[in-house]
Amino acid sequence: MTTWFTAEQRRQAEFHVDRDGRFPLPTRVFSNGEYLPSKQTDEQKAVERAIERLADELAAKAGLERRGFLRSALGLAASFVAMNSVYGEMFSVAAAETTDGAASADRARAYADQFIFDGHLHFVHDEYNFAGLLGLRERGAALGNEALIGKPVTFADFQFDNFVNEVFLDSDTTVGIISTATADDPKNVFLDNDQMRDGAVRMNTLAGSKRLLSHAAFEPGKPGWLDEVDRVIETMRPASWKGYTVGDPLSPSNFPYRLDDEKLMYPFYEKIQQAGINTVCIHKGLLPTDYQESFRSTWRHAMVDDLPKAAKDWPGINFAIYHSALKPVDIPPAEHLARFERTGRIDWVSDLAEIPGRYGVSNVYADLGTTFATSVITHPRHAAALLGMLVKGLGADKVLWGSDAVWYGSPQWQIEALRRFEVPEDLQRRHGYAPLGDGRGPVKAGILGLNSARLYGFSPAEQTVAHYADDRLSEYRRQYRAAGAVPSNTAYGFIHPEAG
Repeated sequence: MTTWFTAEQRRQAEFHVDRDGRFPLPTRVFSNGEYLPSKQTDEQKAVERAIERLADELAAKAGLERRGFLRSALGLAASFVAMNSVYGEMFSVAAAETTDGAASADRARAYADQFIFDGHLHFVHDEYNFAGLLGLRERGAALGNEALIGKPVTFADFQFDNFVNEVFLDSDTTVGIISTATADDPKNVFLDNDQMRDGAVRMNTLAGSKRLLSHAAFEPGKPGWLDEVDRVIETMRPASWKGYTVGDPLSPSNFPYRLDDEKLMYPFYEKIQQAGINTVCIHKGLLPTDYQESFRSTWRHAMVDDLPKAAKDWPGINFAIYHSALKPVDIPPAEHLARFERTGRIDWVSDLAEIPGRYGVSNVYADLGTTFATSVITHPRHAAALLGMLVKGLGADKVLWGSDAVWYGSPQWQIEALRRFEVPEDLQRRHGYAPLGDGRGPVKAGILGLNSARLYGFSPAEQTVAHYADDRLSEYRRQYRAAGAVPSNTAYGFIHPEAG
C-alpha cells in the first residue's frame, strides 16, 4: 500500500478515504497505489445518481433514515438495481430485497453457510510509516477532501484492528491469507515474513481457530534470498509463497526475474516442492499506466510468457497468478471494453487463460484480486468477459477468490457482486463461455472458497462454515450484528481528482 507515483503523477491522483457511507459499493475506481486510477466515468456518475434516487424513494418504505438504508443490506441490494439500470441486467436482485427486511434476512440466511476463502488480503504493520503515502494523504486534505480534513494522518485504517473489522465482522469471509509486496527498499515493505506469520497467529488466537493463513515473500536475486527461504521453511511453514517478477511493484527494481529462469528459479522450486509448500502466488499485470516508461527495464516481467515453461517443467508446483495478469488499463475504460468486443481478447488475461490449452498444463490458477473489483464497477460486461474467459481457459476449479481488502474496504460488496453476477447470454453464445450460475451453485461456490480450500489442503470439514461456528470469532460476529452494527461503507485509496 505504498506508491510509485512521481511528482507529475501526483497531480493525477490523490489519496481519499470515503467515510460518509453514501454508497454501499464504490462508484469510482480506488487504486491501491500500484496504478493510476481512471477518471470517474459517465456511467459511474449515473449509478451514483440512481443509488441516491432509490435511497430517497425506498428508505422511508423500509422505515429507515436515508443513511441507515444505504448502510443496510437493503441499500446494497438497491445499489445492484441501480447498476442494472445503467449497465443492463447484469446482477440478479429481487425488488423485495430493497424494501423488505424479511426478504433481506431470508437471503442472508440462504448464504449463511457459504464458505468464503479470501486468498488476497492485506494490512500494514503497526509501525509502518512510508512518507510517500502519508504525503499524498496530507495533500488530499489540503485540496479539500472533506473526509480527510481534520483527520489525523495515520495508517490506522490499514492496520490489524480495522482489517479484522472490515474483513471478518463486516463481511461473510470465513478464512483468508495475509499477503505482502516485495520492495527494493525494506522500509516500503508493509509486512515482512515474520510479521505475516505473527499477524496470522494474532488473528487465530483471537478467533480460537485457523481463520488466517500467511504467505512468505521470496525475492530472487537478492543477497541471501535462498537462505531466507530455508529459514522460512524451517521455522514458519507458510501456506504459500508470494513473489513479484517485476521485483518491486512501486518503482523500477534491481531484482526482476523470470519464472522460467532455470539457474535462478529452479533451485527454489526444488526446495519448496521437497518441503511440501508448493503453491507460488505471483503478481502479474497491474502496472502503472505509463509502465513502458516508468518501468522501462522491468515491465516485460509482468507478462505471463515465462509461465508456460515453468508450469510444464514443475507440474508439482501450483502457480497462482494474482490479478489474473490484467494488463494496465492504458486506454479509457470504454475503449478497453470496445477492444474486447472487437477482438475477443483482454491483455494479458487472454494469454494466461490460453496456457493450459496450448501447453497441456493443469497447475495454473487465476486470482481475482483488484481485477474483479475495479472492472465490475466500471464495466460489468468487461468483468463478465474476463470471468468467462478464465473459467473457459483454466477451468472453473482454477479461479480463486481474492478481494485485495482491506484496501477497498469491506469485501462484502465484492462477494455480493459475484453471487449476483452472470455472463450475458450473447457472450456465452459468441465465445463459448459457460454461465456462472446461481450464487450457491458449484461454479461460484468454487470460486468464492472451495477452490482455494482444496488448493491449500483443507479437510472436508474445514471447508464448511459449520466447522467455525463455535469459535470466538463467530461469537464476536453474532454479538456485533445483534447489537445493530452496520458496515461503514468506507472506501480507501487513490482517486482521479478530475471529473469523468
